[in-house]
Parts: sequence; structure tokens; C-alpha cells
Amino acid sequence: MTETVTAALLIIGNEILSGRTHDKNLPFLGRRLNELGVRLAEARVIPDVRETIVDQVNELRARHTYVFTTGGIGPTHDDITAECIAHAVGRPLMEHPEARAILDRRYKPEDLTAARLRMARTPEGADLIENPVSGVPGFKIGNVYVMAGIPAVMQAMFESVAHELVGGRPLLTGTVVAELPEGVLAEPLGELQARYPDVEMGSYPFYGQGRFGASLVLRVADPARLELAMGELKDMVRRLGAEPREEAVEAEAEDTGTAGAAGHTGGTG
Repeated sequence: MTETVTAALLIIGNEILSGRTHDKNLPFLGRRLNELGVRLAEARVIPDVRETIVDQVNELRARHTYVFTTGGIGPTHDDITAECIAHAVGRPLMEHPEARAILDRRYKPEDLTAARLRMARTPEGADLIENPVSGVPGFKIGNVYVMAGIPAVMQAMFESVAHELVGGRPLLTGTVVAELPEGVLAEPLGELQARYPDVEMGSYPFYGQGRFGASLVLRVADPARLELAMGELKDMVRRLGAEPREEAVEAEAEDTGTAGAAGHTGGTG
């Protein structure tokens, strides 16, 4: 495939918005999707509110090739993702027989409470997403993939479906570090961007040891275009009076961001 294949991520959970929990799923998913040739085009953090989840799922599944959700599939009252997805796709919520069988194997009969049985619910017609970590599955319906919020569980779930995702070419990233302030770089970098409209260019400033600088990041799928643009970028930095320091070209996410020490919950039981 040569066309751009895009995805969106919905991070569902009041605990993320409150700052109590730091999301780690976005950087992982951004990296892994790009390795598969799928661009993570947008990510949204939303509360555990039915109307919001339904509206966001319907908006994103119409816009992107794939939609991934994390969080809200555990046993507690605020784990409402499954019922919201069912409403969004116009399917009744049901107890999935395979998911129920998984729970029957995992728990003793006296421990399989009504709360835990909530984790067997999916929209009618959904397929399960394997969970090799804790057993309790996620599910997929149409182009929507519903996964747990705990990072280790979410990552294992993603790897169980990664083989079925069809993407285009991965985005290549090249970085040049310039010990120059952004005010000096801004105009010539803008001119370079105008000459290479197909190459994404970004400037990310830093300050250290009493000096300002910037990491200049170029992103494009075509390696030849990246090589040309990187060459001109390094020449530009030299003309401005600094020696460019080039970092290795990698196939990675468009914006991996940073993450805290913990993920969020949903789907452990």
C-alpha cells in the first residue's frame, strides 16, 4: 500500500485527566503503529462520560482507518467503555460466550461475581482481543479496537492484533541538533520547509550549560527526500555559524512524547 493509513487513540479515564495517573500507552502505540506503516494522526484524552465516549468514537471511526481505545473495560461501575462502544456502533451489549468461558476458567464459581461478569460484555458481533497477561480479553468491532488501560496488558493486547493491521510505509525521522537559538533558526527553517512541503519539519528548543539550542526534526516516508532535506538542513545550520550534530535516522512515531511512571486501569478484574 502507498496511501497514508491513519489511526486515532482514545484514552478514556478520569484518572488521566485528574493527573493521578500518567499515560504510557500513547508513546508505545505511536511507535508501534508507525513501525507497521500506520500514522497515529491524533490522540484524545476523555472522561468516563457516556455521551462523550460515544460521540468521540463515532467521529474518529469515520475519519480514520483504525481507532484504538484504552481504559474502562474492568469490573467497576465506572468501566463503561463496552456499553458505550455498543451504543456507538448500534449493536446490543451482550455477554460474549468466549469471554464468559475465559472468566469461567480464570475464577472459581464463588469468585465469579456479577461485577467480574461485566468484563465478558461486548457489542453483538464483536471479536475478542487476546490478553496473554491477565486473561480478560479486549474486543474489536469494525475498525474499533478496545483495550485495557494498564500498559503491560494493553501492549500485550496490541501485539495480539498487530499482525492484522495493514499499513503503508513507515515514517522516517531524522534529527539535527543545532546550538543556535530558535530566533536565529526560524526564518531559514521556514524557507526550507517551503522548499520541501512534503517533509514535516519541527523545531524543539532546549537550554543547557548556559546556551540555547534546538533539535530540528524532519519526518517523511521517502528516504530519498529525507536525505536531500537533511543535507540542506545541515548546510543551513553551518551558514548560521554552528556545527550540526546529526542523530540517527529512525522509523519511529510522529510524536512519542514523554510518559510518567504508571499507566491507567481497566481490564484486570
